Amino acid sequence: MQEQLAIERTKTAVLVMDYQGGMSNRPDGEVLLGKAAMVLRAAREAGFTVIYVVVRFREGYPEVSSRNKTFSNLMLQRRLREGTPEGDVHPGIAPQPGDIVVVKRRTGAFSTTDLDAILRAKNIDTLVLFGIATGGVVLSTVRWGADLDYRMVVLSDCCADGDEEVHRVLVQKVFPRQATVMESQNFVGLVEGALLH
Repeated sequence: MQEQLAIERTKTAVLVMDYQGGMSNRPDGEVLLGKAAMVLRAAREAGFTVIYVVVRFREGYPEVSSRNKTFSNLMLQRRLREGTPEGDVHPGIAPQPGDIVVVKRRTGAFSTTDLDAILRAKNIDTLVLFGIATGGVVLSTVRWGADLDYRMVVLSDCCADGDEEVHRVLVQKVFPRQATVMESQNFVGLVEGALLH
C-alpha cells in the first residue's frame, strides 16, 4: 500500500545524485534518464528546488587517499575528473538556470559538501532523492539526511546499483525505516495532484 505524503513545494528539494556522463554506458541508462527527466520536469513546474550532486576530483586527485578503497580505484583509472564529460551531469538531464550543483569528493551527498548549509538557508525540510548507486550515494545520503532530521523520500525506480539484490534489499527493507519509498510515476502524480501544498 502506497503511503500518503503531503509535500510543501517551498520546503522541498529534489536531489539528483551521481547522474553523470558515464551513464550512457549503463544498460539501463536510457530508462533511468527518461524517468529522471520526467521527475525533474514535474519538480520544476511545481517550483521545487532542484539540486544536482556530482562526484569529481581535481587533476592529480589530491582529495584521494590510497587508503580509500573506492576512490583510489577511480584515481588509478583516472575517472571522474573535473572538466571531463564523465565528471559532469549527464547532458540528457542537464541543470537549468536556477538549479544548484553541489560537488562532493566522497560517497554521500552531505559528506565533503555544503549541501546542508544550502538546504538550511533555503528552509528546506524535505528531500526527494534518487541516484546511482543505491548502495553508495543513495544509502549514504538517506542515512545522513535522516540523522539531520530531514524528511526523506526515495524514488526507487530512479535508483540503480550494480548488484540488483543490494538495490532490492535497500529499497524494500532498509530505506523504509528512514524514508518514504515510492516510484517516480507516483511522485509525479503526487506533485500534480491535490496533496501538494
